[in-house]
Amino acid sequence: MKSEIKHELDWSGYKDQGMGDPYADIPRSGGDFAKAVSVCINSGVCEEQTRGLMCPSYRIDKRKQRSPGGRVSLFKRVLNLDSPDALLQDKELAAAMDDCISCKGCKRECESSLDMAMIKVEYLAQRIKNITRVKKIRPVYLRAWLFAEWPFLLYRYPWLKWGMRIRNVQPWLAKLSEYLLAINAGVILPEPARQPFRATQQVYKPSFINSRGVNRKKENKTAYKVVLWIDTFTALFQPEVAQDALALLLNAGYCVTLVQPEQSGDGHILDSGRTLFSQGRVDRTREEASRLLAVLGPHAEKGLSIVGLEPSALLMLRDEYKVLGLGEQAQQMAGAAVLLEEFIAKERINHRFNLRFISAKTEPALLVHGHCHQKSVGAMKSVRKVLRLIPDIDFSIIESSCCGMAGTFGMETEHALQSQKMAELSLLPALRQQPDATVLSTGFSCAHQIKATTSRQTVHLASYLAEHMITN
Repeated sequence: MKSEIKHELDWSGYKDQGMGDPYADIPRSGGDFAKAVSVCINSGVCEEQTRGLMCPSYRIDKRKQRSPGGRVSLFKRVLNLDSPDALLQDKELAAAMDDCISCKGCKRECESSLDMAMIKVEYLAQRIKNITRVKKIRPVYLRAWLFAEWPFLLYRYPWLKWGMRIRNVQPWLAKLSEYLLAINAGVILPEPARQPFRATQQVYKPSFINSRGVNRKKENKTAYKVVLWIDTFTALFQPEVAQDALALLLNAGYCVTLVQPEQSGDGHILDSGRTLFSQGRVDRTREEASRLLAVLGPHAEKGLSIVGLEPSALLMLRDEYKVLGLGEQAQQMAGAAVLLEEFIAKERINHRFNLRFISAKTEPALLVHGHCHQKSVGAMKSVRKVLRLIPDIDFSIIESSCCGMAGTFGMETEHALQSQKMAELSLLPALRQQPDATVLSTGFSCAHQIKATTSRQTVHLASYLAEHMITN
């Protein structure tokens, strides 16, 4: 990848990286992208770490090339070659990047904040852009497209949800999908709800309600305003979580503006673009991000918080949108977007969230598993603070890296064994030690991995809080 080749992401934030430093070791080609790769200082912390998030693909087999530092070495080697196709043809690099699960552990825990998750997206985007020219690359085109367009297809063709359910109970269909699409026959697919979340109005005034219905007898006309954004994962697969989050905020006295997938009015759904981005479909991601920003942007400009429920979706607004070339609006959105637990923790400090909760003294212990992206921004601190609002609660946070599902990673045939090994690093042993505990998991893919590997149902933070809130 010569420096004159157009990057799909905006790497200008690294333009001064290594300037004047003779030890920066920046490759000859690649421009600012090469500088982003070169932030690594080869300290080896990614290979020495045994706790925290980084790096699950290295931890399971200890192959150096699967560590963030090992991947950097491979990138530097190919970016220093004269061939314009070296980046795309190198088999070692392809294998190493294929095993990267984009957990963002290196960005948080590496002293240089190496962003291998973003580097992988650029790499995938270059492969997609040059696939017809570089003949040696043979990705699973249809599966990658299917996973990228998953939420859009489910809204466009609702009958697909029945196909997913039938596939889960018919072994021959699971085998067929493995043969045709390399979708792991040994893992169930997440099943959409019978009806996705659809709200009947856009603005809800605060009132005392239960976790499933609204009672408009009491209203607070001076309530603080907040925007609750319902992502497609939540709307399609966990509509009850959206309802519980709305109930929680209304009972806490907030005036809630609801933004949901089927709201654009032009036939398009509002989506973060996470599935597209993860597969390297940057142009499509940019389209969907622009559409979502057009709706959420005016609220952010007014200084309102944009509250999200799914970490991988909400944190797109905080991180990935800033490298899509979407201008000042994306920068402003990054400062407004917060996870539910972050919002509650902050509002509690400001004495605006005063909802009371019933005691959990007689309930089973609570095991909490955090999503990788949730951990990467330090949001587990907020989870702790929010859970402590419930009197007598007995909870513990599982010390773990990635659960192994990592979006679609655990559903891909070639990654089935790696996914299981990642789960066995700490998550599954912790669950086996407390078979009667309630399991809380905010991440959609994490909840699916737990269900697929243990058959245990998880509860979302919004639902757990809604179940314990005092409404009178």
